[in-house]
Amino acid sequence: MFDYFGSLFAGLAAVLPFSAAGQEPFVFMMVGIAIGFAVGILPGLGGATTLALMLPFIYKMDPTTAFAFLLGSHAVTATTGDITSVLFGVPGEGITAATIVDGHAMAKKGEAGRALGAALMSSLVGAIFGAFALALAIPIVQPLVLSIGAPEFLMLSILGITFLASLSGGNLCKGLTAGGLGLVLAMVGLDAITSVSRYTLEPVLGSQNVLFLWDGLSLVAVTVGLFAIPEIIELGVQGSSIARDTPSALGGVMQGVRDTFRHWKLVLRCSAIGTYIGLIPGLGGGPAQWVAYAHAVQSGGDQTRFGQGAVEGVLGPGAANNSKEGGSLVPTIAFGVPGSVGMAILLGAFIIQGIVPGPDLLNPQKHLTLTFSFVWIIVLSNVVTVAVSLLFLKQLARITFVKGTYLIPFLLLLIFLGGFAVKNSFGDMIVVLLFGALGWLMVRYDWQRPPLLLGLVLGGIADNNLFLTTKIYGMTWVTRPGVIVIGLMIAGALLYPLWQARRQRRIEEGDSASAEGHADNGPKEMGEPSPLSRTLFAGFFVAIFVYVVYEALYGFGAVEKSAALFPLAVGVPSLVLAFLALVQESRAPAPAAVAETAATAAQCALLRRRTAAIVCWTVGFFLMIWFLGFITASAVATLLYLKLGAGEKWGISVALAAVAWIFFFGLFDYGLHLPFPPGELFLRLGIA
Repeated sequence: MFDYFGSLFAGLAAVLPFSAAGQEPFVFMMVGIAIGFAVGILPGLGGATTLALMLPFIYKMDPTTAFAFLLGSHAVTATTGDITSVLFGVPGEGITAATIVDGHAMAKKGEAGRALGAALMSSLVGAIFGAFALALAIPIVQPLVLSIGAPEFLMLSILGITFLASLSGGNLCKGLTAGGLGLVLAMVGLDAITSVSRYTLEPVLGSQNVLFLWDGLSLVAVTVGLFAIPEIIELGVQGSSIARDTPSALGGVMQGVRDTFRHWKLVLRCSAIGTYIGLIPGLGGGPAQWVAYAHAVQSGGDQTRFGQGAVEGVLGPGAANNSKEGGSLVPTIAFGVPGSVGMAILLGAFIIQGIVPGPDLLNPQKHLTLTFSFVWIIVLSNVVTVAVSLLFLKQLARITFVKGTYLIPFLLLLIFLGGFAVKNSFGDMIVVLLFGALGWLMVRYDWQRPPLLLGLVLGGIADNNLFLTTKIYGMTWVTRPGVIVIGLMIAGALLYPLWQARRQRRIEEGDSASAEGHADNGPKEMGEPSPLSRTLFAGFFVAIFVYVVYEALYGFGAVEKSAALFPLAVGVPSLVLAFLALVQESRAPAPAAVAETAATAAQCALLRRRTAAIVCWTVGFFLMIWFLGFITASAVATLLYLKLGAGEKWGISVALAAVAWIFFFGLFDYGLHLPFPPGELFLRLGIA
């Protein structure tokens, strides 16, 4: 025990600048924090990309300095990614998407400062919780990691989706159908077990055009499409700033900090959720934030507040996002089994440094001091990041009151960059557009987007574990105690919102629609949609699941039956749910008739024209990026939009176009050396 505590304090001394040995690690940790801060704010890059870019610089560093540099840059990306998610509705990285649901809703209400304060402080608490959980777990790590098997993995995946389906108010049918679609999207690509191509649409698109789909759909591309494009459309249609309420809440940063401690039980519970999910290899930050968000909704009382700007919806994901880092280090250090993609890259750093994960890192006579230095690096990195962020939050929050037309071109460029940067593929930019259209339609017709995204996150995990479960356990897996416990939780997640909706209908007779759709916010700029259009959109889901089942039976499933196991397990019940949703939508009452005056008719026509215009500009930005390349298009597209689309003066249009060009060329091309393609025009001219 003395060796244990001695190594704990020696690890702290090794990263503090008060000793000669700690000065170099501290300096490089600060450099890593600065890099991670910038990367976390930019959409699409994320913590794993940061680690990959920084690996070449550690060859000549000692182990403590190397890991201070790497973990310093990695540990803060989830924290700073929340800033972009709150301000613009664009996730700084895929694992900060859950923060958008309520964080960006708060920003639109003029409470960006409060949302940012809550996100940052809960992130700090979660990071400290996860770091000390790592320290406490070291002596007892093995039973924690080995306590869960394939059947429990499978049930946890189902549990996460059913929790999020409760976000649909009383309409579980829609929420579960959306979750089923997310699971289907996770199947796109080559089956991990049989290498059979599934749902890549090769007969339609041609084998050469869908090779990028063999790796599956990019989570970042789907996320920015689903959540960011609808916000861009709304911003363009409304013609206002992101925040449309009064700016009196800009000073609410400390209120957000106080919210963290006012809801301290929720923050600690979500920190524990993030830590445990981080412990489980392969799950990572995506499931952690969504499960934490679902828990915040389930325990938050009136669920209709969520999606409309409930601070609890920011605190839960913020805490889980950062606490999972400490948890994911546990299996990485103890067994060499990465707890996330970032930890898989970190294993490369162990190899570069000549350190073998396992008993040596837990041995006081060898590398236990280095292991404990990881704990302190995570804590110090987040303390520094939050302290610096809090100094500038009021200024950052003011961005939400900047005129929307000034922000739209930059947001569109960042959105397409986020889709492109993961695989350097124009195909993923098309995915952004397609899911942007889907996201806008889901908002308009009151279909919840978070269950779809969680289905995509958990689909691969559920697919692999269903195969392992059936092969190893047969049907006996349903009798395992862990499976039974999780099954009861799933039943509770399904029944609770139904009971709550029934109770609310009794309290508020005649207002049965009050809960529906409140879990997701978005534009309703063209009035309530007609029952026919609602029915047609529900029919779209039915058609998708018909295709899913058909392919599983007569397409790839006819070639390799084991590849059809998960598609059928998802497709058949989802088809039933989609059909029930179709029946519900067809029976929904028509919106109340409103006498249309010449003024309201003109206003509706104006809104439709604005919607069409911003949609055309969104597609136009993609076409200009494809034709001219990112660097040139950043200036040309910005100038054309500001001058022709927004009618701004030449001075401000040219100035902002120059800023866009300097930003993309200086940072991404010159600074980070990202391999941007030159553009189709320059390729054809032979000057690329």
